[in-house]
Amino acid sequence: MSSNPTTPDYQQLISSANVYEVAEKTPLDHARRLSERTGNQVWLKREDLQPVFSFKLRGAYNRLAQLSPEEKQRGVICSSAGNHGQGVALAGSRLNIRSIMVMPTTTADIKVEAVRSFGGEVILHGNTYDDAYAHAMALSREHGHVFVHPFDDPDVIAGQGTIGKELLEQCVTAPDAVFVPVGGGGLLAGVAAWIKAHSPATRVIGVEPLESASMDAALKAGSPVTLDSVGIFADGVAVKRVGEHTFDVCRRLVDEIITVDTDATCAAIKDIFEDTRTIVEPAGALAVAGLKQYAEEHTGQQLIAINSGANINFYRLRHVAERAALGEHQEALFAVQIPEQLGAFKQFCQTIGARSVTEFNYRAGDETSASIFVGIEVSDGLTESGKLAEDFRRQNYKVVELADNELAKVHIRHMVGGLAPGLEDERLLRFIFPERPGALIDFLEEIGSNWNISLFHYRNHGADYGRVLAGIQVPDEDLTRFREHLAALDYPYWDETDNPAYQAFLAGSWPD
Repeated sequence: MSSNPTTPDYQQLISSANVYEVAEKTPLDHARRLSERTGNQVWLKREDLQPVFSFKLRGAYNRLAQLSPEEKQRGVICSSAGNHGQGVALAGSRLNIRSIMVMPTTTADIKVEAVRSFGGEVILHGNTYDDAYAHAMALSREHGHVFVHPFDDPDVIAGQGTIGKELLEQCVTAPDAVFVPVGGGGLLAGVAAWIKAHSPATRVIGVEPLESASMDAALKAGSPVTLDSVGIFADGVAVKRVGEHTFDVCRRLVDEIITVDTDATCAAIKDIFEDTRTIVEPAGALAVAGLKQYAEEHTGQQLIAINSGANINFYRLRHVAERAALGEHQEALFAVQIPEQLGAFKQFCQTIGARSVTEFNYRAGDETSASIFVGIEVSDGLTESGKLAEDFRRQNYKVVELADNELAKVHIRHMVGGLAPGLEDERLLRFIFPERPGALIDFLEEIGSNWNISLFHYRNHGADYGRVLAGIQVPDEDLTRFREHLAALDYPYWDETDNPAYQAFLAGSWPD
């Protein structure tokens, strides 16, 4: 596809998009708690209430409805990590069109079963969305199936654009800003195309995860770029490259892109639950996370966030709950070293005072000191966390703040006390790998048997990827060969050997 596609008439396409034969006109709900907390009037566009629990149904149905009789006979095929596949499956069922979804083998069972329940055929192939996409394209060429793109198609964009049309019709007054989650850009492009034509003063703001900000990268570069890797937490928007059509619209009409981290996204999931008693998926909460960031500098405005979907694996909620308090800056995490003597533990607790302790892990170190991992509930975020750290230091405790330490939040808090006396040459590596049957043994075989594994910790967050922390004994003279081996692995990794959380709790060597 060319880098400068001819711009379709999106006003006409959106106006004529007949999505309501299958999609619902979702409510625009007032978020009372969020409004009070942010000093704005906040409204949630509830696309999580669609029959497939996601906005994707709109674009999928609109695309299939445009097919000629001959194309309908050939059937359709798509690649999907979940939500798009459900939309295509239900649309195909309603229009009596055979639909085939190619999904990565890592796709959560809840999404695979949902596609099948809506009448779609599922082919599991590859470990990533890119693998599934390549296979779907090959099958399309081989069998003549019509490929239904998840975002880079004018009819798909127009179907998603009906959300923008709806929300303007539902507003009493024009909103000051509308916040839209961004993956490949189909939803953002469709919403921007309608709103900027009918309410040009309304700011249209896209929201992306920091680790998957493909639209932000494209707008800064002046054309779509391919990211080397994307984050896995908000899997619904984990897209390495935005579309040509979507970029063309967004570069002209989108006012701003906001990026948010995992903790902020988890906090937004909690916010939405408190206002609606509904649990959205991480991608579905991005718009609220971006809205909250925007609201730190803006008050008294009418703000709308699109809750784009609620297809979340139940077992991911454990991870979401752990990180939500950090995202709200309501929990401070510390590593603290106290003297190993009578009364020291009591004195440390007195320093904490009347605050609520959310987590406490203690491990004796040697005859002179002990290490503590402590989580403390705070009311005014970073300010109180910093004050606590100063209080600890005034008591002559060594202290490291850990609220922004990914290693500590994912692994170390569950491993405090794993000191191994006499262990030499240990290097600490953090990995992610696709979660599938046999994945762990594949990972260990990739690491090889040239070096001893001295530590291993794995956490399953109910996502499509596993997170592993591994200690590997590598003598200094073998470091070059070891790093070359790591470079050849097909797994993203981070060397955490110098991480202060590791040094304090697992290596027995407190940072100076």
